[in-house]
Amino acid sequence: MSRQYGRIKRCYEYCRTITDFKPEIGLILGSGLGGYAKNMEVVCEIPYGHIPDFPVSTVQGHDGKFLLGYIGNVPAMVMKGRVHYYEGYAMEDVVLPVRLMKMMGIEVLFLTNAAGGINPDFQTGDFMIITDQISSFVPSPLIGENIEELGERFPDMTQIYDKRLQNIISRTAAEEGISIQKGVYVQTSGPNFESPAEIKMFAAVGADAVGMSTACEAVAARHANIRVCAVSCISNMASGISKEELSHLDVQAVADKRAKEFERLVTKSILKMHMGED
Repeated sequence: MSRQYGRIKRCYEYCRTITDFKPEIGLILGSGLGGYAKNMEVVCEIPYGHIPDFPVSTVQGHDGKFLLGYIGNVPAMVMKGRVHYYEGYAMEDVVLPVRLMKMMGIEVLFLTNAAGGINPDFQTGDFMIITDQISSFVPSPLIGENIEELGERFPDMTQIYDKRLQNIISRTAAEEGISIQKGVYVQTSGPNFESPAEIKMFAAVGADAVGMSTACEAVAARHANIRVCAVSCISNMASGISKEELSHLDVQAVADKRAKEFERLVTKSILKMHMGED
């Protein structure tokens, strides 16, 4: 047993002393979705700080606990407050929650975030289905000894984001009257916002939106054979695209403003995923 797998197993064993609940879907809440619990029937809560050797989120607006319960009739494990690389954690810490959710039983991971818009056709407040990603600007979460119990040494990343799940989100948005974009997401380390020259570079290599999370989680999930989908809220236009100075407070404000629609999109999509719709 690898050191990393042993750590995940200890976290799992603690959680199983709290609950025998088996989730089907994992949901990681980004900025603006901190109040998502009201859309759930919560069976139990597990604060990160209670789990042995588990990282704790330190970012304003990111609570630190798992919510286990039902979204409609769908058993879910919701991460209320993610851990970021820029907080000083090693990448294996950042993706530990995803690996724990896999051990708890999830088959699908739904990622959400607030992101900066690079595509000039986007507007502040848009939603974007992530169709692909660029994670070359942060370390891979798979560096180091491979966790054979989760996946192979050199996993394929041809289709990180499941096309069927993308179609469900797209169709749900249309049915709910929610306009939605599609695009490629690039993850940077943060915590500083990017420079205008960096944004020009990201645009040149095909990125439509930029953020400081998500891509590493998606890689870890695919390594563990979890189906992945993701939606960004374009909470600001990136540096150089926008002439205004960027601030986290403004990002949070836009994400909060779109929270109700974001919650509705996520909830309705998850219900359709559970029903096995294509």
